[in-house]
Order: sequence, then C-alpha cells, then structure tokens
Amino acid sequence: MAGLSAAEILERLVAFDSTSRNSNLDIIAFIEDYLASHGVASRRYDYEPGRKTNLFATIGPEDRHGVLLSGHTDVVPVDGQEWTSDPFRLTARDGRLHGRGTCDMKGFLAAVLAMVPTFRGTRLETPIHLAFSCDEEIGCRGVRPMVEGIVRDDPLPLLAIVGEPTSMEVINAHKGTVTFRTEVVGAAAHSSNPQAGANATYAAAEIVLEIERIAEDLRSNGPSDAAFATPYSTLQVGVINGGTVKNIVPERCGFIWEMRPLPGVTEDEVLARVDAFSRLIGDRLQGRAPQAGISTTRVNSVPGLAPQPGSPAETFVLRLAGRNRPFAVSYATEGGHFSNAGIPTLICGPGSIDQAHKPDEFIEMAELDRCLAMLSRLARECERPLQAFLEGDTAG
Repeated sequence: MAGLSAAEILERLVAFDSTSRNSNLDIIAFIEDYLASHGVASRRYDYEPGRKTNLFATIGPEDRHGVLLSGHTDVVPVDGQEWTSDPFRLTARDGRLHGRGTCDMKGFLAAVLAMVPTFRGTRLETPIHLAFSCDEEIGCRGVRPMVEGIVRDDPLPLLAIVGEPTSMEVINAHKGTVTFRTEVVGAAAHSSNPQAGANATYAAAEIVLEIERIAEDLRSNGPSDAAFATPYSTLQVGVINGGTVKNIVPERCGFIWEMRPLPGVTEDEVLARVDAFSRLIGDRLQGRAPQAGISTTRVNSVPGLAPQPGSPAETFVLRLAGRNRPFAVSYATEGGHFSNAGIPTLICGPGSIDQAHKPDEFIEMAELDRCLAMLSRLARECERPLQAFLEGDTAG
C-alpha cells in the first residue's frame, strides 16, 4: 500500500460502512494492514470483543513521551437522508470529496495515514502516536479502554491532537455532555375511567416542563462563558415514549434528556432539582397506585475540555496549525477523556463541522492539503526532543 495519497486512502476508508451500529473490525483491519506494510506495529484495545475495537500505534522511540494523533472510525447513519451520490463511495465534485465520514472524521484519518511514510522516514526524537477509536458518535464511549490502556501501558503522551473537523482552527475548550433516562411507572386503566389509573405520560410531561424551566434558569442565572457561542450550560429532552393505545391510561412513560455543561460545571445540582420535583410527582402518583414510581439514571457522560490558556501545548498546536488564537465549541469530543487522563489536549482537524452528519457530506481537497501541511510541520518538530518544552520548561 505504499505511495497512497490522502484522497486515495480516504476513498478506501469511506467504502467501509462503519456506522456506529455496525462492527468496525473491517476498517481497523485495513488500518492495521496499512501500518504493517510500512513497518509500524499496532495493538488493539477492545471495547466490545469480537465486534468493536480501538487501534494504537507508535512511530519513533517507544520509551519516550510523544505527540498523539486521535480520530474515530465510526460514522453516523445515512438513513432517511437524500444523497445525490452513493454515501459509501467517494465522489469528487468541484474540489470537494463527498461521502459519509469525509469530514467527520475519516478525512483526518486519511491525512494521518498518508503521512506514515514521512513519519517513518524522519529521525524522530519525539514519537508520534496514532489512536483510532470506535463508538465516538454514540457518546464517545469506545475510546475509554484505549485511554486506560495508554495510561497503563505507555509513557503518557505529552500532548493529544484530536482531529475533529474544525476547519483547521484550534479548539482549546468544549462542553461536556451527560445523558439521562427518566422512567415513570403509573397504573393502567380503561380510558373511559381515567381516575382509576395513574397516567405515566401526564407525570412525565410535568417533569419535562420542569426540565425546561431549569434550562431557562441556567440560561438566565447560571455560570456563563463568552468563549462559547451558547455561553451557558444547556438542557434538552430528545426522546419520549409512553403508552400503548389511545384508550388505555398509560402505565409507563420514559424520556431521554441531556445536559451540556460548561467545563468545570457538574450535573449534580440539576439532577438534584429534577429528582426533588420527581418525588413530588411520584408521591401524587403513589396516592393513586402504590406501585407507581419515578427514577432517573445517568446513561452516559462525556467530560468537557477545560481550556489551558497560554499553555505550552496550546502554543505548540497554534504554531503547527498557523493560527493566532484558539476557540471554544459547544459540542463534545473524545478530547475530554484524554484531558481527564492527564494528557494536554487540543482539537484541530480538516473539514467543517457544518458539513458533518448531513447528506452529501464533503471535505474540500484544500482542507486535506492544509492538514497534511500541519502534519508535515509536526514531523519536523518531532525531530527534536519536545518533552521539556511541552512540560513548560521553555529553556529545554
């Protein structure tokens, strides 16, 4: 597989339907074989053995702290979207490469893989680590065993660059996301005599409205950060399901909701307020049906990425990307997991987030070129030991 361009590699990556509901073993096997063809060993960190896995590799000295390049292999579904070309076949039009995952984020993976021969041909004093993950699109879940493995098995990277589509801008902060499921149990009855039951959907609707009130309170009175386009923590209810047919008082209703907290803000106060309100509603339900109840559980949590303004890592990535200042974004990434593990983390990658998840998703070929230029600068930087500099000793 020698001599493949970033576009040629992207064509192969797009051809894998690595939608999160599917196994990612075939795309990981392709990347393994590609790395092996260039003399790069890799190892897997399974998320779901036999179905979902992560891949980690090091180019350069393995006993030193290095720079980690991270990207996810999974993509969102194309179901119900109107595409003008096959989403799993790379199509070039007017300087753009169309296909599912081209910008989010197989374009970055292709650029990194295209640079492997260059990385291998460089006398690296600072190693370059490659980390390819699974199940990012369904809550940044799959990367966790790989992060744990990196912390356990390797010298901790000096820096992580997560290549989400940022139009090659540098992102130093993003919100977290916490997902909850609330379940309401009432009592069924014939709809001609609703007082004989306890309507779980009514109760759920009251809690949903309370969540909306709390969301407004966060907007008006909660912590704020002008670095974010939405400068406050947010709440929203995304899915609700209840009842069976129209003439039965619904016995059950559940809904899924989320919080997107600013970095440094926890969900504890919000959850306490929802639980307190739910107890009031639950007491009323139990007055009509002793078996009734309401429960809320955390389904998933992705940590936010807190900024470290002016840090050596931030300065380094700004220089690599040719940018003057970093930005903050409201979406979450795997960067929070790397940062929580003690690895300074920035987000920077090719393509626009405005194209992600849409029909006819694309990446501009010029964006791939800008990413390749950044990675070339990284290779040159890694010809010298970076540990002292990235740990804050500028004299080193």
